[in-house]
Amino acid sequence: MEYTRLGSSGLYVSRLALGTIPFGSGGGFEKIAGLGPDEARRQIDEALDRGVNFIDTANLYSGGDAERVLGEVLGSKRDDVVLTSKARTPTGDGPNDGGASRIHVTRAVEDSLTRLRTDHLDLLYLHQWDGQTPITETISTANELIRAGKIRYWGVSNYNGWQLAKTVYEARLAGLEGPVAHQAYYTPEAREIEYEIVPVARDLGLATFGWSPLGEGLLNGKVRRGTETPSDTRQGTGWPEPHVVDRGRAYDLIELFDEIARELGWTIPQVVISWILGRPGIDGTVIAARRFEHLQEDLDAAELTLPQEVRDRITAASQLPAYYPLWHRLLNGQDRPEPAEAEFYAEQRGHVLGEDPAQE
Repeated sequence: MEYTRLGSSGLYVSRLALGTIPFGSGGGFEKIAGLGPDEARRQIDEALDRGVNFIDTANLYSGGDAERVLGEVLGSKRDDVVLTSKARTPTGDGPNDGGASRIHVTRAVEDSLTRLRTDHLDLLYLHQWDGQTPITETISTANELIRAGKIRYWGVSNYNGWQLAKTVYEARLAGLEGPVAHQAYYTPEAREIEYEIVPVARDLGLATFGWSPLGEGLLNGKVRRGTETPSDTRQGTGWPEPHVVDRGRAYDLIELFDEIARELGWTIPQVVISWILGRPGIDGTVIAARRFEHLQEDLDAAELTLPQEVRDRITAASQLPAYYPLWHRLLNGQDRPEPAEAEFYAEQRGHVLGEDPAQE
């Protein structure tokens, strides 16, 4: 297992984080969760034995029950892991039961600590942008929680590029601790964060961790063109995510991953996760599985390296369009290129200029 420094902090985490969305039950997650303490303990033991030291949860998962199960099984292993949780999404029907305000975030963290049976989180993510609460209030609250010893670091999740930049710079202007990491949806089928979000994070010194590398089950090998998806998988339950813009393109990519997996003697998830771990600006990703054998399969991906020719095939096949102003910069602005975007520019030039980056 490789480890990476989390942004500009001094904290080191494994490049694979163990996600706990399958833990617990209730809260609208019944179709995709349901793991009790015994199964959760088995997953945690396996992950730690493989070198994972990063565990990811959220107060949203199973209405808090994922945190409860995790807290029950961590026990003496608590100090062996970097423990994260998230706040921001509504936990009730009241006007202050959601958001990134001081009152909600403080309450949410205290409730999470109770469920997790710990006195602090190593990392708190703000789960979504709050367009109503002043960002300075959210930043101040995170810093108050740090000073109180209830969290060690904080980050954000699912932010636009400008929201990420605004958060960092408002923290700097106030002389306060800013976010050290952000978490975003990223798969070879969904590479939108390469346009703005990853370059912003690279430039500002934040770590980028992906979530749901298999596209919430879209890329697990069970979803195929012209066939019914099994009902015992997430995509077979009618789960509303992810949003797939071009279903035909997704099927084309799945068929490519299957072809590559057969060539290498791997599985489709291993091909996908290995590709993600080799992407520029991607520090790691969060894996989660309901079945123990699927977790083992995903963990194996950390020890596999895709041949460069294979990586290039996936990258070219999944390349997104060069939307403005990207195409204009590629045509007119490469006399002074931006280092945070350099690799992505090289990949896009084939689409805009017909150049082959492999020949450079």
